[in-house]
Amino acid sequence: MPSSIAIPRVLENYSLQSLNTFGIEAKAKYFVEIRSIEQYHALLNSGQYAHVPHIFWGGGSNVLLTQDLNALVVKVAIEGIEVIKEDDQHVWVRAGAGVVWHDFVQYTVSHHWAGIENLSLIPGTVGAAPMQNIGAYGVEIKDTFDHLQAFHLATQTLETFDAAACQFGYRESYFKHAGKGKYVIAYVCFKLNKVARPQTSYGAIQEVLLAKSITQPSIQDVSNAVIEIRQSKLPDPKDIGNSGSFFKNPTLDKQSATELIEKYPQIPHYPVAGSSDIKFPAGWLIEQAGWKGFREGDAGVHAKQALVLVNYGQATGQQILTLSEKIKQSILLKFGVVLETEVNIL
Repeated sequence: MPSSIAIPRVLENYSLQSLNTFGIEAKAKYFVEIRSIEQYHALLNSGQYAHVPHIFWGGGSNVLLTQDLNALVVKVAIEGIEVIKEDDQHVWVRAGAGVVWHDFVQYTVSHHWAGIENLSLIPGTVGAAPMQNIGAYGVEIKDTFDHLQAFHLATQTLETFDAAACQFGYRESYFKHAGKGKYVIAYVCFKLNKVARPQTSYGAIQEVLLAKSITQPSIQDVSNAVIEIRQSKLPDPKDIGNSGSFFKNPTLDKQSATELIEKYPQIPHYPVAGSSDIKFPAGWLIEQAGWKGFREGDAGVHAKQALVLVNYGQATGQQILTLSEKIKQSILLKFGVVLETEVNIL
């Protein structure tokens, strides 16, 4: 990589309040925004911040800050969207890790490239999408993912990862576990369809389309429906601090699932593709345990969606974390189910 790239400016004691969707006040000891991998490479070569951990930041939509960070927070702001290949059926579209995810989805929809329209209005950046294997309304990133390029901190080279190398699971990937802290995702490429096959099997999407008398939906129709559903159920972080779904939907083996269903016949449940396991909606469990709409100071559970924890103004990250632990304990006692946190706790 070129050595003539200027080292980006590093700021000290930088407030992260506007950079996390919970709106939690916490400071980073050091903060830098990078617009290219070359900039980060130049910073590494300077050796100035080797004494502190480097924490990589996207849209701040899947993080709960419980303390100030004695680290260099690196906001990855790599932009750009480009077609790198196409044929009669597909188009391969690459985006920089710093591109806002919803903006990218809308870009693909406007070009009539199908595959990620069900993921409209999910907060965060393109770079965070494969890290979380984000998903909604019957679609996950892994369904259209082709490859990504990530900068390996140890070798200071760009490496390419296909879907198998990313080890995608339910809201999981290699980059959340074995690869955590070792790589910076720089670019992500998706293989999208030129011929649309809209995924409308999710009940809520069908209801919205039916209400609008749309029987042959375009991908724009599906995107609009998803946006309408999300806006009706989920609070806008600009109005109420939150990070979307705080917990993962729990998955149980067949025997445990059968026992739970026998005890609670009305409990919603869904088969896990390629497995005998059964998935249960965490929001339903939390609501049945009486937490929906609960508020303790400025930390609370959203009144319309029990899966979403919220900051009504001045809650600390520790207060929200404490509330989440109370909810987890409650669900364990009532249902015998262990809830896992989807949000990253720092």
